[in-house]
Order: sequence, then C-alpha cells, then structure tokens
Amino acid sequence: MNEAVRPRCTEVADYESARQLLARALPVAENDLPWRALEWAHERLGGTPAFNHALGAALIVAELRVGADAVAAALLQGCLGEAPEFDTRFGAAAKLARGVAAMARIETLATSATDRRVDPHAQLEALRQMVLAMVEDIRVVLVKLAERTHALRCAAKADDTTRVALGQQARELFAPLANRLGVWQIKWEMEDWAFRFLEPDTYRSIAAQLDEKRADRQAYILGIIERLEAELALHGIEGEVSGRPKHIASIVNKMRRKRLSFDQLYDIRAVRVLVKHEIDCYTVLGIVHNLWQPIPGEFDDYIAKPKSNDYRSLHTAVIGPEDRALEVQIRTFDMHRHAELGVAAHWRYKEGGRSDTQYEEKIAWLRRILEWKDEVADSSEFSEQFKTELFRDQVYVLTPQGRVVALDRGATPVDFAYALHTDLGHRCRGARVDGAMVPLNTPLENGQRVEIITAKEGEPSRDWLNPALGYLATHRARAKVRAWFRQRDVGEQIALGRSLLEKEIKRLGAVEPNLEKVAQRLKFARLDDFLAALGRGDVGQRDLVHALQEPGKSAPALLLPAAKPRARPRTGNPVVIPGLGDVPLVLARCCKPAPPDAIVAYTTVGRGLTVHRTDCASLKRANPERVLPAQWALDAGTAFEVELHVKAFDRQGLLRDISDVIAKEKLDVLRVNTESRGEYAHMQLTVRVRELAQLSRVLARLQHVQNVIEARRA
Repeated sequence: MNEAVRPRCTEVADYESARQLLARALPVAENDLPWRALEWAHERLGGTPAFNHALGAALIVAELRVGADAVAAALLQGCLGEAPEFDTRFGAAAKLARGVAAMARIETLATSATDRRVDPHAQLEALRQMVLAMVEDIRVVLVKLAERTHALRCAAKADDTTRVALGQQARELFAPLANRLGVWQIKWEMEDWAFRFLEPDTYRSIAAQLDEKRADRQAYILGIIERLEAELALHGIEGEVSGRPKHIASIVNKMRRKRLSFDQLYDIRAVRVLVKHEIDCYTVLGIVHNLWQPIPGEFDDYIAKPKSNDYRSLHTAVIGPEDRALEVQIRTFDMHRHAELGVAAHWRYKEGGRSDTQYEEKIAWLRRILEWKDEVADSSEFSEQFKTELFRDQVYVLTPQGRVVALDRGATPVDFAYALHTDLGHRCRGARVDGAMVPLNTPLENGQRVEIITAKEGEPSRDWLNPALGYLATHRARAKVRAWFRQRDVGEQIALGRSLLEKEIKRLGAVEPNLEKVAQRLKFARLDDFLAALGRGDVGQRDLVHALQEPGKSAPALLLPAAKPRARPRTGNPVVIPGLGDVPLVLARCCKPAPPDAIVAYTTVGRGLTVHRTDCASLKRANPERVLPAQWALDAGTAFEVELHVKAFDRQGLLRDISDVIAKEKLDVLRVNTESRGEYAHMQLTVRVRELAQLSRVLARLQHVQNVIEARRA
C-alpha cells in the first residue's frame, strides 16, 4: 500500500513518557488541569491499554484546540470517580468526562435496533441528532470523536469482527457528525479507517492506483499553494490559498456518486482560492489557465449559473506540474461562508438526505463557534460559548425495539404513542419508562426507552386536551385526539340534526317530506351528511325551509289541511293564543320557555297571561281551568330570550373567547353570570336569538372553544 504510515495507536512505557507526549501536544498551558487529570488517570489505569487509549484521545483533543477542560476530560472519561469529590476536584472537566462516558450508550444504539419497519437512514439521522441533543456542551461530542478516532487507530491490530464493528460505527454515526461540525481532520481519518476495515480489497486497489504516497501528495499541494500565493501577490489580489490531497474514502465516494473510473478523476489533488471580490475570481481563473493547461470539459461556472441550492464557485481542472491533474476552486469569502454554513451547506450536500432548514441553521451556529475558538488566545475564556441549548427543543427517546423517535421537548408517553401510530395513541392506557411505570403526563428525557401499555379497545380521554393537565405537548398528537372526537361527534351531530329537522317540520305543520330529496336540494350526497351539517348549525333555517318546500309549490302547500292559520300578534310577542287574538302576555321566569318548547298560557288574576313550558313544575299546582293553549309565532321575526349554560376549565381569556363567538353570531347578550368552582368555570348567559338554527349554531361553536367542556341551553 502506497499510503503514508498512519497515526499510530498511542503506547507509552511510563508516566514521564506520557507527560512528555502531552506537553508537546498542548499549547501554552492555560492551567494545571491536564497534568492533574494525567496523574489521576495514571494512578488508576497506568500500564494498561485503557490508559494508552485515554492519552491517545487527549492528544487528538489537544490538536483541536478546544481548551484544557476538554483535554482533561479525555483523560478522565475512562476512570470516573465518585461524586462529589471527583466533581469538586476537576470541575468543568469532570462534567465533560461524565458526558463523554454517557455517550457510550449511543454506540450500542447504532447497531442494536431491531425494528426493521423503520428506514435505516432515518434511524441513523435520528441517532446523530440525538447525540447533539443529549449534550449540554459541544466539547463532549468533540472529545467523543477524538476517543473513537484513537479506537480506530488501535483497531488496526484487532480481529476482523472488532474492526468491522468500529468501521460501521464510524461510517454511519461519528464521521457524519464530524463532517457537519466541520472537524475535517477527524472526519477524513475516520472515513479512511472505516473504508479500510469494511472494504479492504477496494481500499488496497485504490491505494495501489495512487502513484505517490500521501506525504508526497501533501508536498505537491504545498508547492502549488506557494506558487499561487506568489502570483496573487504579483497581481495585487488579496486572497487565501488552501489545499489538500484527497483521501481514499473520498476518492471512492466520488467515483461511486458520479459513476466515474479512477482515470476520470481530476481532483485527487485540489486547491481552493478565496478572494474578496467576484471580479477577482475571474482574474484568478485567468492566472491559473496561464500557469497550467486546462483540461477540456472540466470547467464549471457556478457563479454565473449557481446550483439549485445557491452554491456559487468557479471549478476548473488543469494539468499541473509534473503532468499531474489538479482541481482548482475559486470563490469569494462570502461565497465560501455560504457554502459551509448557509443553505448550500457542504455537509448536507455530501451526506444527502432530506433538507431541514431549522436543523441546518443550528449546525451552522455550532460551526461558527468552532471557527471562532481559533481566534481566541485563551480558550478558557471561551468555554461558556461551547455550552449549547440549540438542540434542546427536541427530545429523543427509544421504542422497546431500539427505534429512535424525535419529539418536541416536554413530550409525554401519550405524545410518543401517537408519534408511533394513531391507533396506539387512542388505546394508550399506561407507560413504562426504562422499565418503571410512570404517569401518562410525565415529560420524557433524552435516551429513555418507552413502552406503551394499551387496551384491546380504547379511546382517548377529553382530559388529554386540557393543557393544564399536561398530557399532550405536541401539535400532532393534539390534532389526532381532536380529530377522533370530531369523528365521534358526527353521530351526535346527526342525532341533533334529525331532532331539529323533526321539530322544524312540526313547527311548519308540513307533510312528512322525502328526506333524501331534501338533502339533495341542499347539495348533500348523503342524508347523514345533511343531518350532521344541520346539527352543527351549518344549514340555516331559511335554507331548510326552502329545501322542505317541493319545487313548484308555494309555502302554504306545506301546511296540513287541519292546521289553522295563526294570528300575527301586533304587540310583537312571539306567542299567540288561538281564539284570543292579540293579547298582552309575558314569558314565565320560572321555566324560561323558548322555541321549540311546547307551551301553554296561564291566566293570573290581576297580571294577565303568563306563558309556561308544558312541563313547568309550577303548573302542577295550578288551576287547570286557567290553562290555555299557546303557539310560537317565530315567523313574526321577533327575537326571544334563551339562557345558555357553559362549563369549561377555567383560564385567562375564556370569557373573551366565548363573547367573540356570540358576537360573530350577532346575538344580544342580556345577562352574564360567571362562577369559578375549583378548576372549573360555570357561566350563565342570557342571549336574544331570532331563530332556532341560530341557537343550534352558537351552541355548536361554543363547544369548540378551547377548554369548553359543555355548552347547552339551560
């Protein structure tokens, strides 16, 4: 194999050797924390592979320049002490070390999932997001990446099973994390080790086709960089030149992605030129083409014609020194920032998959933090910036089969059940979290394993929709519960609609109509749809009267032959007394009659006629000889008073929301009485309505006000 010797698995003979290695890797010491952590680790692990592994991880972390705390955490993560002594002794480093140790669970999750119904790519993406959501400090992830990188180095001497397991884990979980965080040196090394372990034959084949060692390619790139920097200075162009030899895994990935042979690759050696202005990009392009011969067909102008994700850059390939192919990318600093951190984020392009703008913005922020750290002399001053809650708006939990489910922060077992399947949510009756029974309104935490206990036949509870009880935190689950109740309420709406229709037919004195034809006249395909709409109040009384009237017949034709025309009262009262004509009367306060109640009039000495409901308790003690028949005369257009009762969970703004519903119906509110009893609010509202459909409609809409339990006529 022509590749240069890779970084070795760290092996030290004694403590002093370990200290010398660490001293060479560390910058000017911020404090003595790494040395104290080294002593602690050596006392407990010295002379073992575990100590060498901890030291190797610490050396990689030191190269990342993320502070003394992170270096110490790498040394401590394999030998945690008992709290609080350990925490007091090492402070922030102890917390980081515990975070790294806790992430060991993620390693097993990547391979332990048994739910084959789930897309494996979606499962792995959820695991990657879970890693970032579980940590409070991004340095935990960086230390873990360093630890896994050193594990890969040491696995070169391990058995095939170990190498394959580590390679799979690196390829699917940790290398993509390093990629999206922009930790290139770890990303490239992880990908190469994974490729070497998982596809050894292909790896050896590509390595043999490379005509030079990696170190030689690196020297070649440095020569190109120096030449271009000199040319930029000569032409007075302010810019930066960088480059790297392409690593083997990246070469193979590109060959597979673009279906190219090795001979068709021109970017095994590549450099990038960043300049201030767009016009400078084309000037540099001319310089490059003057220096070296362009390869025909290998020029792309993504500045004039950006990619669909708004990626902008110039790409060209040339025959460089020693007749070797060389790719050159030229872009402005702004274009580069957009490519790395914006919508055109390079990590998403490399990994593929569905775009998630909100998640990509969070990754961009983390990458900015990791870039800024290089500009800070003392990273201890910058340590607070590594603490992140960017991913704390979601929680990642596991099914019993190991599937990762992402939920909104604060989600409960009921939310979890609905996220898996609607029917599972409906039948949910209990939950076990990590094997222990918990209440259904318990907020879930990252990494918990949740098991739902169901009934054979079940239905959601209306209590789940009460925000004060905390059963549901996700909009999706809440919508599914509401949809279930709406579907169940259809039956109640149909029954109410049928009742209203029968009363309207009776009020009109109409001959029993063909209900199917009535529904068709109102453009309903099914009778049940018509009755449900009538029960909801979506069909007005005027439309109903027109539908009941057969085409070509006038309204009086609806009346039964035996029916007598009712006198139209001149006093404006909505009630007539057959045979008495226009007489003054009042509606009784005891039973508050209102259409379509059956009513009678009672003659009271000295007070005239009082209208009661026929089932009024007061009439049982009255003189039957004073009772007269009475009828409603709604066609007079006179409004009548109705008392409504509303029961709801008490909350701020409840009365306002109820008043808004009544105002939209243009009802006059005569009296309002509100009483709070514990967590419930009881409201008595007296309103003036003009038609029965209006009353039915306002009750249906009050029922849908948030937190309303019941809305009915008193």
